[in-house]
This record gives sequence, C-alpha cells and structure tokens, in this order.
Amino acid sequence: MTETGVLPDHSLRDLIASGAISADPAVIDAQIQPASLDLRLGTTAYRVRASFLAGEGRSVAERIAEFEMHRVDLTQGAVLEKGCVYVVPLMERLALPEGITGVANAKSSTGRLDLLTRTITDGGTEFDRIPEGYTGPLYAEICPRSFSVLVRPGMRLNQIRFRHGQAALTDAELAALHAREPLVDGTAVISEGLGFSVDLRPAKGNLVGWRAKPHTGVIDLDRIGHYDPVEFWEELQSREGRLILDPGAFYILVSREAVTIPPDYAAEMAPYLAMVGEFRVHYAGFFDPGFGHGSAGGKGSRGVLEVRCHEAPFVLEHGQVVGRLVYERMASRPERLYGADLASNYQGQGLKLSKHFRAG
Repeated sequence: MTETGVLPDHSLRDLIASGAISADPAVIDAQIQPASLDLRLGTTAYRVRASFLAGEGRSVAERIAEFEMHRVDLTQGAVLEKGCVYVVPLMERLALPEGITGVANAKSSTGRLDLLTRTITDGGTEFDRIPEGYTGPLYAEICPRSFSVLVRPGMRLNQIRFRHGQAALTDAELAALHAREPLVDGTAVISEGLGFSVDLRPAKGNLVGWRAKPHTGVIDLDRIGHYDPVEFWEELQSREGRLILDPGAFYILVSREAVTIPPDYAAEMAPYLAMVGEFRVHYAGFFDPGFGHGSAGGKGSRGVLEVRCHEAPFVLEHGQVVGRLVYERMASRPERLYGADLASNYQGQGLKLSKHFRAG
C-alpha cells in the first residue's frame, strides 16, 4: 500500500517497471527527478487554430483533426513561432493504477522563457490534471508567448508529479512545520499556502528584474549559457521600490523571501488572489524536496517570479504578496534531493534568467 503523498523517485521507477508509465523510446534516468518525471516531446508538432481541451468522451487526436492548420516535423529541429499554438504528442503514456493521480507543470526554464506549456489528455476537462485510472497518451500544448523557440524530439519542457491521496498541508500543518524548521528567512505569511512577496529593493545595486523585448531572434532550447541577455531582455532598475507593469508585457522578478523545501516535502507555486491586481504570477514548475535546504547544499533559495500584466498598467510595490507556495507531503523521502546529487540549475538562486542565457 502506497503511503499518502507525492510519489518520490524510487516510486516512479516502480511505476515504470510495472508499465503504469511507458514510453517509446524508453524512459531514461535523466528524466526522473526527486518528485517528478520530465516528459519528452515527440517527433511532430501540430499547429492548431486555438487552445483546446479534449472534453469528456473525446480524444485529443479527434480534436487535432478538427483544429489542425498544418503539421511540423521536429526530427531535424523546427521553430515554434511566437503567438502560435501547437500540440505535440509526448513520448510517454500512462496506465495509472487506482488511487494515483497526476498533475503536470512547465519546467522552470520553460516558464522563464514565457513558453506556455500545458499537458492535455484524452477525455480531459482540465489542463495539467490527470485523473486516477487514466490510460492513454499525453500531449503538450505549447504556445510561445515572448520568444520563438527551436525544438527537437526528446526535449523536456514539462514534467508530471504523481500523488496518492490528498497531499497538501493545511495552514495549521504548514505553521507547525515552519515552527519546527523555518521555511522562509523572514515572517511566514500562511494563508492557503506560504505567501511570498516581490523584492524591489535589492541588497546590492538597483537591478530588480528584466522585461522581455518584443522583437527578438529565435532561442534554441538546447543552447545552454549561450545567449546574450541584452538581445532578449531589458534590464529594470528601481530606486523607489516600485515598478509599473505594462499590459501584455512579461517580466522576470524575484521573491523577497528565501524559501526552503525540507526533504520530506515538495511544493508547487500557485497564483495569489486575483483581486490584488491586474497581473498574475505565472506558476511554472514544482519545487522539489531539498530546494534551498541545508541538507542539499542550500541556504534558502529565492523564488523567481514570472509575471504578466493584464488589462491595465499596475503598480507593484516592494514587499507586496504576489504568490504562494502550496506544500505537500512526500509519500516517502526521495533517494536524491534537489541540489545534492543532481545538476540543479537553480539551487541557491537569486534573480536569474533561464539557463539559456549567459550570466552577467
């Protein structure tokens, strides 16, 4: 009997061995993270007229036939253009046992490129949510928002977590965990998760973030540490502790708090209340066990915020709460922690662009 909670790496290997997770070609070890599995793009991208969900009783393949404009062979690499919507069959498929559900999310580097990536399934009525017992293929819906990108089969833009039962901590449980082991380096704001705020008064210098430039070249997602940030991003300086967000613009900012994910827990970034303003913090990515934690070589890591403003210009103030981390218990401790044995790009991070850009 599986314990309640998020399934760790060794349980993912059990699901692969049992055939609950299968793939063509087979899953490789590099896909298995402490509390999630990276998903790989297949060989074809379908350009579609609009984003869609399959809907009850319908397959994604049916809906692709309905909305397809043309198809793109990814075998030799191909550009997915900014502002277009694509559906890509993934290499992985599922045959989930009873009691196990899945939730998917974009990987951190995907979110930092403003690359909207969501998982859809046959019969699905929600993005990124896979019900217990689901048997069938997985697809990625990809919409590049700020930059056109060059992709190839096998690239890993999104990831999936599996849960047994209800894993999220209540506010009381979260407060008790923080009392035992501080989760942030300041006062914990606990309300349906751990609140975090934006840092617009950096300890050094005046750089508070970046805004995506509107007309740039293509980013090859295989090129790490390659691109000059100034070709794609405008630096944002603040001496007043405030920033006016422009409608439609995309920003990379950073949380004021350094957060910690203890080894027996995982977390997911979630949006804050919609009533606080005309913007949202894009919640790309899961926070793995060990993120920012001392046992994995961390001293707290700040959360990078992917922010998009909506209909009206909005003034963001230093210390304003903009998002929350929902903590979940692990079913058991993973064999590897984030940052300890993994090539973890963002352990101990501060304000940082995706791994594709050269460090300043």
